[in-house]
Amino acid sequence: MLGGAMQTDAQRRAVSNYRKKSVRQIVMRFYPNEQDDAIYNWIKSHENVNQYLKSLVLDDMKKSG
Repeated sequence: MLGGAMQTDAQRRAVSNYRKKSVRQIVMRFYPNEQDDAIYNWIKSHENVNQYLKSLVLDDMKKSG
């Protein structure tokens, strides 16, 4: 039950510790300009942003060999 609403304090701490140790993330910054606004809005228009970005990267990796 990762991130569920009905968790005890111990479960929340365990999930938090797992995420700190095992989950990696990349932060993207979008500045207030026309190009960044267009990119941000395009990305956010997808239902699953994480899946969309991963699929783009995987496609690029396949093309690069």
